[in-house]
Amino acid sequence: MKKQIPNIVTLLNLFSGCIAVLFAVNNHFIATAGFVALGIFFDFFDGLLARKLNVQSAIGIQLDSLADMVTSGLVPGIIMFKLLVMASDTEDLISFSNDWNSAMHWQEFQFAPIALIGFFITLASAYRLAKFNIDEDQQSYFKGLPTPANTLMILSLPLIMEFQNNDAMNSMILNPWFLIVLTFVSAYLMVSPIKLFALKFKDWSFKNNAMRYIFIILCVVLLVVLQFAAIPLIILIYILLSLVGQNGIR
Repeated sequence: MKKQIPNIVTLLNLFSGCIAVLFAVNNHFIATAGFVALGIFFDFFDGLLARKLNVQSAIGIQLDSLADMVTSGLVPGIIMFKLLVMASDTEDLISFSNDWNSAMHWQEFQFAPIALIGFFITLASAYRLAKFNIDEDQQSYFKGLPTPANTLMILSLPLIMEFQNNDAMNSMILNPWFLIVLTFVSAYLMVSPIKLFALKFKDWSFKNNAMRYIFIILCVVLLVVLQFAAIPLIILIYILLSLVGQNGIR
């Protein structure tokens, strides 16, 4: 029974992701964010439990990625799709043909086909997770942006609109070109060969973990000052710090 405990926690991640999908499809983004956060919490602790209980297994690795595919792959794709639908309702998408711009109608369901670009995030997530499963090097660092980090970045957009309600930020978020560029950038970052440090502490010394401590302090300060608007900036700082300390990432 002990060896199944991490797998049960992983399945709780998947269950949280399934509920998040239901809320995302129905435009309840705050509830979506809550269940995604819960799923990411379970995702963090399943591996930790597996190591502490010394019950790591091949099926656990595969199950973890399958759960992440829903919570941190499908959900952000749906969120970006929904944001692009909202953006296409408020702004004309120029430079595309009229047929492509026109909304597709399937009974009462309609959307601008350009919004399907949002699911490139889901496709890139699947590829990134598959690469991770067969890459034996990524023990203390990541190659490419981890899917949970990317998910938090995408989910921050509707949360910024909901809680901060800043006209300038709302206008930028609902700009279809901003969303399209962000989709391709996030997709690239997930499958890129860029080495990014992991928040795994082998000891608690500042000397060996300076980059991690600096990053955590910056995260706390930015979240207090900027709230949800800090999340995209935190992801950018995470990437920049990793690039600066590239030679020290192992």
